[in-house]
Amino acid sequence: MQGEQRARTIFLVLWTLITAVKLVVAARLPLFVDEAFYWQEGQHLAMAYSDLPGLTAWLARLGVELGGNHVLALRLPFLAIGAMLPWLVSRIATRWFGAVAGWQAGSLTVLMPLSATLGMLAVPDVPMALAAVLCLDAGARLLRNVDAAAAVKLSLGLVIGALSHYRFIGVIVVGFIALMLLPQGRRTLRDPRVWVALAVGVMAWLPLVAWNADNQDAGLKFQVVDRHPWAFQWSGLWFLVIQPMLVTPILCIAMWKVALAGTRPGGGARDQWRYFGLVGAVSTLAIFMLGFFTDVERISFHWPLPGYLALLVAVPVVLNGWPRWLRRTGWWLAGAGLALAFGSYLVASSPDLRATLAGNKFYPRNFAGWAPLADEVRAELAGMPAGTRLLAGNFKVGAELGFQLRDPRIEVLHHPLNDKHGRTAQLGLWGLLHDGERDAPMLLVLSPSDQRYRDLLERYHDICRQVGPLPPPRVVSQDHGYQRFLLFQLPAKRVEGPCVTPAMAWVDAPVQDEVVGDSLQVRGWAFKDGVGLSRVELLIDGKPVGDAVYGRAYDIRAAWKISTDPQHPNVAFDATLDTRQLAPGRHWLGMTLYGRDGSVERWQEQSFTVPAR
Repeated sequence: MQGEQRARTIFLVLWTLITAVKLVVAARLPLFVDEAFYWQEGQHLAMAYSDLPGLTAWLARLGVELGGNHVLALRLPFLAIGAMLPWLVSRIATRWFGAVAGWQAGSLTVLMPLSATLGMLAVPDVPMALAAVLCLDAGARLLRNVDAAAAVKLSLGLVIGALSHYRFIGVIVVGFIALMLLPQGRRTLRDPRVWVALAVGVMAWLPLVAWNADNQDAGLKFQVVDRHPWAFQWSGLWFLVIQPMLVTPILCIAMWKVALAGTRPGGGARDQWRYFGLVGAVSTLAIFMLGFFTDVERISFHWPLPGYLALLVAVPVVLNGWPRWLRRTGWWLAGAGLALAFGSYLVASSPDLRATLAGNKFYPRNFAGWAPLADEVRAELAGMPAGTRLLAGNFKVGAELGFQLRDPRIEVLHHPLNDKHGRTAQLGLWGLLHDGERDAPMLLVLSPSDQRYRDLLERYHDICRQVGPLPPPRVVSQDHGYQRFLLFQLPAKRVEGPCVTPAMAWVDAPVQDEVVGDSLQVRGWAFKDGVGLSRVELLIDGKPVGDAVYGRAYDIRAAWKISTDPQHPNVAFDATLDTRQLAPGRHWLGMTLYGRDGSVERWQEQSFTVPAR
């Protein structure tokens, strides 16, 4: 009884504390771009969408209807589901392994970074995890005795999963394989009540099937074909590095012990033990193998979570058989991993901390700069004629600005990014794909940071083909320019003429984070298609320090074959700057590019370090 009371108290303290922290972080964390699009889908209620079934959008709509247009309100339904999951895992573990193991399984669910952070983002993995746990619980109960309550729970989990994500099909397949591998599972599958539950689950896929039937299978093609290379990639080995970090190493070892022990036959609760182990092992191994062939460009580290939750149910039994020092180390490592996970979200939610990662591959660009951009857009619109409409360069900008401005009907230009994320078909159904024609002034908002630099000039020329030559932009820069937006005031009638693009530049010296001496040698090139540049002004820490010598010969047309800057090949610049008056430490070199059309564009900054003297 003392052990049970202690385990219960630890769980309640951890659950209360971490749930409170999640609420605080979720209230401060800017909206992730996918969340913004789910909000936009929620403002256009439908049974299914081009990228997902309907449940994620419905939950997002429910949140803002209850709490207003705020990030915390949007995330509240997802936070509630995330807070519910540890209780469900605890209840499953209690039923099969006792109260102490049950409370401990709940505590580990609260601590494991991958499950502990669930719900802080309004994403489909949250309801999908709930569905997986409900099906897991129902499956274990059905192994013991097929009854109506377990069948109803199974059907509920299958319905929620079908409404959450295409990926839930994998959860169904894994559960079916686990039942087929168990003698008791094969007997369970002969009961008609189980097949009634499965039939209910199948029916929940009908809205998604109907959407695909009406739209040339656009959603299915994206999820199964377009987003995955289906060619072998050695990068799949990163799974072996990343996953132990996300669940913490000792907990990871304990999970695999559950999987291995679950392969041994036995009586009593052993059928359930084997079921949990098989579900977790088959799921995790399948995702690991698919990782060599599937999409690695977007976030996929959370995919194994349903399998981990199955293994976590029996992990306390394994841990309690280990030496005390090893058990404690496992618990403390889980807590440390959770602290690091929360720390990453806190960095993304803090403008000052986020700016320190500028130039780093871990810079959280998709969280950065949306509220300041909305402020600048409001100010720009205030000075434009009545009836001016917004036009976004891609779905990310359209959705994020839509949430900030409470406008879910911002038009969007055709962009490969829309196709890559499976959003083009949905934008077309809403009538928000801009065809290039207009009968009123428009404010075009571009995000060059979303484009690979080597493809940026081609993208600018493509935009010229869509909307005409681009006037001088207003630059909105965040975090030393690592999140940049360009605002263009387009006239009511399209203007024809040579393509004029925003300026482009590159700094050859100094290199990023270079340690410099008493002087700083600056070299690079810059150009602006259609009109050219008149001067390049240099800045250190945002303050002008003089002009570079611009117009030296440096032919870059081998790399930029379509460039139409009239000054080619004379587009290089150089300068020597005195750094003796700078304090030791990190500084930022910036540029202001002046176009011959009157444009003034701040360029992305580059860091350098002045050593202590």
